[in-house]
Amino acid sequence: MNTLILVTSSPNSVLAWHAFGVAESLLKKNQNVQVFFYQDGVAVANTLNWSPEDQRQLTQAWQALNIRLPVCVSAALTRGITDQTNATRHQLAHFNLASGFELVGLGEFADAVQNATRLIQF
Repeated sequence: MNTLILVTSSPNSVLAWHAFGVAESLLKKNQNVQVFFYQDGVAVANTLNWSPEDQRQLTQAWQALNIRLPVCVSAALTRGITDQTNATRHQLAHFNLASGFELVGLGEFADAVQNATRLIQF
């Protein structure tokens, strides 16, 4: 079974943590998991996210899974998240995409949907 997890919830939402928990559980069971960050979910990929030291860090948790972490480029740019390539292209002074995350177009999501056995949105 190939599961696609669509993360559309802000990293401040408990749903964003549920998405991570499902992905982590499926990976521990050696299941195929793909993920796609879209809408407010793209904020998970912002390297400038901060939480107190006594709280878990969602961005770092996703990075630790060592899976591909595609992020919708349009949704990310709209929310002030960019990689170095797009920062240069759009004449932005800085970039803030967290390492391990990758900006991609919606075509990647369409391909993932086509190959998925099930889609779970958080």
